Amino acid sequence: MEPHRLDRAQARRIAIRAQLLDAHRPTDLVAAVRHLTFLQIDPTAAIAPSADLVAWSRLGPAYAPADLVRALEEDRTLIELNALIRPMEDLSLYRADMANSPEYPRSRKWLRDNDSFRRDVLDRLREAGPVTSRDIPDTSVVPWASSGWTGNRNVTQMLEYLGLRGEVAIVARRRRERVWDLAERVFPADLVTVPADEARRIRDERRLRSLGIARAKTPVMPMEPADVGAAGEPAVVEGVAGEWRVDPSLLGQPFEGRTALLSPFDRLVHNRTRAVELFDYDYTLEMYKPAAKRRWGYFALPILHGDRLVGKLDAAADRKGGVLAVHAIHEDVPFTQQVRRDVDHEVEQLGSWLGLEVRR
Repeated sequence: MEPHRLDRAQARRIAIRAQLLDAHRPTDLVAAVRHLTFLQIDPTAAIAPSADLVAWSRLGPAYAPADLVRALEEDRTLIELNALIRPMEDLSLYRADMANSPEYPRSRKWLRDNDSFRRDVLDRLREAGPVTSRDIPDTSVVPWASSGWTGNRNVTQMLEYLGLRGEVAIVARRRRERVWDLAERVFPADLVTVPADEARRIRDERRLRSLGIARAKTPVMPMEPADVGAAGEPAVVEGVAGEWRVDPSLLGQPFEGRTALLSPFDRLVHNRTRAVELFDYDYTLEMYKPAAKRRWGYFALPILHGDRLVGKLDAAADRKGGVLAVHAIHEDVPFTQQVRRDVDHEVEQLGSWLGLEVRR
């Protein structure tokens, strides 16, 4: 079919509406996660954990981190899988791939060599679960070799692989430490396995619905792809090379924007190439850079206003001092008085949600 022709403003508005960042906020956490398809877990909490920031930026003051804990640990409507929080029912779309995990031959060999260790871990969970990794004895035959932080962390590595295979599951976190149990005690008994090809197609379609507009193919990204294959319909964006895929249900829809402070891991900005192409927005997470080389701050939050990404908020939460310290608000474009008022209001809302006094 002939590609839809969009200007950049139309493309941006499609992306923003798809990510639930327009003026019409969702009201239910689990429904929002179902639409977004996941929340990313990251231990950095310079302001708040990323999963909480993403949820707050959608639901606003109605969201409390305890809501996420309850959905994960009590209601079991959400599940943690490979550092992503997904709807429990979406496991059916990943089980075919899980059955073939791990992907790499070295990892497969390590599991084969440690089959007795694997059975010991499962037996321990069956008898004593749910438990943390430190409660499980290391009976490995071959240690896990790594030059990184996982070197010789045999129990942790085994649990990671068993989690990827769907044999064990994370049931809680205690001060960031994961609590594990047998998956058969956690996953619904009637959970089906969608065949791999069909599951991949459905995942592409749902990813496009959550992004609004995306490329059919992109470089491989860790944890979650940014491309959508043949999902949706073809589109071209004025002034941007190449073809896109667009969710046709979002074409021609009215748009009303708002101001939002985003996590650096937010899917609106996570694909930095797409952020430049559609929003002309330059962003790098700088917490890994020396302080002297940072332009915007350790954990700067992208600022959305209407249908543009207009700046970055450099702030940090001092929970002991009861303060949200605002170091700078970087303006990518000169703020009008209205933009400044709206951004200041959102910063105050952030402080209120955190229970901290905003200090500039």
